[in-house]
Amino acid sequence: MTLLSPALGQVLDSYRTCEFATLGKTGAPAAWPTAVERRDDGTILLTTSLAFAQKALNIRRDGRVALLFSDPTGSGLASAPQISVTGRARCPDLVMAGPQGAEEYWRRLFQRQPHSRSYLSRPMRPLMSWYYLRLLIIVEPEEVLTRPALDELPTAGTPVHPVGRCPLPGAAQLAGLPTAVLACRDADGAPVLARTRPLPTPEGYLVEVPGDCPVEPGPAGLLVHRHDEHLNHMYNALVRGDLRPTADGWVLVPSTVIEPMGSGGPKDALRVLRQAKRATDRYLARRGLDRPKVEWDSFRSLAERS
Repeated sequence: MTLLSPALGQVLDSYRTCEFATLGKTGAPAAWPTAVERRDDGTILLTTSLAFAQKALNIRRDGRVALLFSDPTGSGLASAPQISVTGRARCPDLVMAGPQGAEEYWRRLFQRQPHSRSYLSRPMRPLMSWYYLRLLIIVEPEEVLTRPALDELPTAGTPVHPVGRCPLPGAAQLAGLPTAVLACRDADGAPVLARTRPLPTPEGYLVEVPGDCPVEPGPAGLLVHRHDEHLNHMYNALVRGDLRPTADGWVLVPSTVIEPMGSGGPKDALRVLRQAKRATDRYLARRGLDRPKVEWDSFRSLAERS
């Protein structure tokens, strides 16, 4: 990638996940964690299953995107700098049922997320076929910035509401992690991302915004996510609301909370599997497409070589 030095490129490659933001129909930014591959041609590749195709639909309507590499869990790096990437993305309406065109992406995923190989076993195939029906998203970077490491983020002060007693929507989700990622927009309406330490106040969550992150008032969100060293035990939630300037700084006034995977319990897992199958069927039906047959042997061979 011409926008990255070799050393910074190695840091980016070491991150297991990044935060990825697109723009919805109303222009509101939405951010979710994802895995990516930095390719030799200077682009960044990521994928999305048909069950969670909203980011692909957003890109086909408005290709402006933002990526933030800010959680170094599993990277093996100490005090890794954060890397902010903004650019434009495209997502062809071609359903991929095999690893072709994304072999390195899948190889790296099987290597870094060992438990995902179990999805390829014959008993799991009826439940997990939706997971392997993917859309490819290619990002053309336009600007790359670096920011201080996660452990160097400023602390705003003492929360007005004691932990566990905050009445704001999203308080329970945000209390579980010390930092969150702010997804908002710049003056042109493009998405921007910044990791911050939300501070509960009577009005909302006070957020510290880096000087290189030009934010504007409007729809925004706070993303929290976590995973272990092997990309297991994943959790994510998005607290949506409105970003407003105040005398004390920027405040995210929350309105709704989205937890796609629930709390991660057995009941949530079953619910997600059912919803994923239905969403996959809807995506195909709306386009008059038959469900492609997953190329199990190709995936299995790639997983074994990883």
